[in-house]
Amino acid sequence: MHIIGTAGHVDHGKSTLVERLTGTNPDRWAQERERGMTLDLGFARFEEGAFVAGIVDVPGHERFLHNMLAGASGMEVLLLVVAATEGVMPQTREHLAILRFLNVRSVVIAVTKCDLLDAAEREAAFGQIRRDLAETIAADAPMQTLSSITGEGIPALRALLAAQLAALAPRNADAPLYLPVDRAFTLPGHGTIATGTLMQGSLRVGESVTLQPDGLRARVRSLHVFGKSMQRADAGARVAVNIPGVARERLARGSVLAGPELAPGTQFAVQFTPLSDALPLLRRRNPVRASIGAAEILGTLIFERVPQREESVPARLLLRAPTTAFGGVRFVLRRLSPKTVLGGGEIAGIESAALVGEDAHATALRAALAEAGLAGLGREGFAAKLNVRAEAIDDIVEAALAAGELRTLAKPEAFIGAPLSDALLERIVTQLARRHEEAPWAMGRTLQALAKELAFDEALLYRYLTAFVGEGRLAMHAGFYALPGHEVRLSPEQERFFSPLLHREDPSAFTPVPAAAFENELRTAHVAGIADAYSALLALGTLVRVGEDLYSAAQLAAIRARLEHFLRERRQMTVAEFRTLIGTSRKFAVPLLEWFDARGITIRTGDIRALRAGERNPSAR
Repeated sequence: MHIIGTAGHVDHGKSTLVERLTGTNPDRWAQERERGMTLDLGFARFEEGAFVAGIVDVPGHERFLHNMLAGASGMEVLLLVVAATEGVMPQTREHLAILRFLNVRSVVIAVTKCDLLDAAEREAAFGQIRRDLAETIAADAPMQTLSSITGEGIPALRALLAAQLAALAPRNADAPLYLPVDRAFTLPGHGTIATGTLMQGSLRVGESVTLQPDGLRARVRSLHVFGKSMQRADAGARVAVNIPGVARERLARGSVLAGPELAPGTQFAVQFTPLSDALPLLRRRNPVRASIGAAEILGTLIFERVPQREESVPARLLLRAPTTAFGGVRFVLRRLSPKTVLGGGEIAGIESAALVGEDAHATALRAALAEAGLAGLGREGFAAKLNVRAEAIDDIVEAALAAGELRTLAKPEAFIGAPLSDALLERIVTQLARRHEEAPWAMGRTLQALAKELAFDEALLYRYLTAFVGEGRLAMHAGFYALPGHEVRLSPEQERFFSPLLHREDPSAFTPVPAAAFENELRTAHVAGIADAYSALLALGTLVRVGEDLYSAAQLAAIRARLEHFLRERRQMTVAEFRTLIGTSRKFAVPLLEWFDARGITIRTGDIRALRAGERNPSAR
């Protein structure tokens, strides 16, 4: 699962649009609905085809910017909402200035209230919006015009968001748990509930987690993802975690549920990039408001060299209260008063003693692989991460491959840490083994089904599956993935159901079975797994759909034998001759001939069929 986040000026229609997309009004408070203005974070579930994502709706008003920052850290796809009637407003620019420093990986611009403009006004408004966004992270983003009132453009926007989600690499579910808490409350009979975006790692019912920065251990009683009870939630999900035994007062926005590997700290090495407007304000020591995860903490930013332009520079961030963060976590810094944005950047890591006794390249490579996760890195990416020249990276990569530390993906080439790749394969094998045990009559799992079950990006999973099949660690047939050696086995009830079609006493009786009638019978058969068994027989070619009818493989083999024998003797054949040859009607003869044409057995010229060149002399094959 991934997170879509809204941004934009107050009253440009963010919450109304979210309701249009999801059916859920993200404004939780009566005060918000009465005033028509979002004051705090709102959440909704977005579904489009196989893609499921969370939507975080943030306040647009400048007085609630601290609430916006609490929800922005988990955003991956930004849904920037701009009213056609007003265009890009100051708050829109401020949101974009903030989000350039966070985890946003793609942007979609939704131009709302288009029903209020005529064609000429629309064109002028769109051009102005493009010009106003030219120097922002939304500069080249796709733009969709719409109206939340009339519904214009909503289906296209849904498709556009799904495309953006499909392009995202999955978050790292194998990393230590990191869940910044953005909301906490008590539920009668259940105890304390903490909600947030699971930034990395996974959560399971029954496991122990650490509440940071207190260091308090707690056990997860239950998990919910958008109201649905789950036994496990993986990285990217919006989760509600029931942790009884923890007093509500111990939790606050900015607390973190973490794995035991992650400890809180108050001193961080960072890479900081200032906004150009903030450059005159920067000194060697700068009091700041730091937004990290869902927390806002006062602190001091210290430079060795004060930046003179918009550039990434190393610095130290000292906080007045501890928080949990690690290398790669993004942050935003604001002034104490007025609370304008200074800039933002990335945590380089909690300060600790340097590693010794290991090759520097090997250590850096492992760190880069861990950061890249299952998305992997190309050779150029490794060169940048390891800070070596491009010509030196081949030797490093080859050594890591020889040592078994790397796995490779193709199209485009990418390298992944072997433990991550092997852990993913283990998850796939577990799913397929369970499928084979529960439904031995099924072929296995499709790409779409596996991606949904694993909560994994479909495009990236396809690359992994292709690699695993190429290595012989998985098998694939007719779009189904399975464990090597898996054979479809029908149950006795399924065998009896399909027997009249598969085991005709006279397979040369070439009359087919109407597919629609057979599938109606199948739907009312009340035989366990019958639909999956039917799909498997079609995939294996045991049953073949020709036009609107079904044939058994034995029938088609007998028809093909007659056809080829006739054409080797006569060279050509009409539809009427074929109809007479197999004793059928034109209704069935024409689809059969078209089926043979499509498979390269015959070739049609007008109303005449002949064998293709390779079929005329089978001994030459």
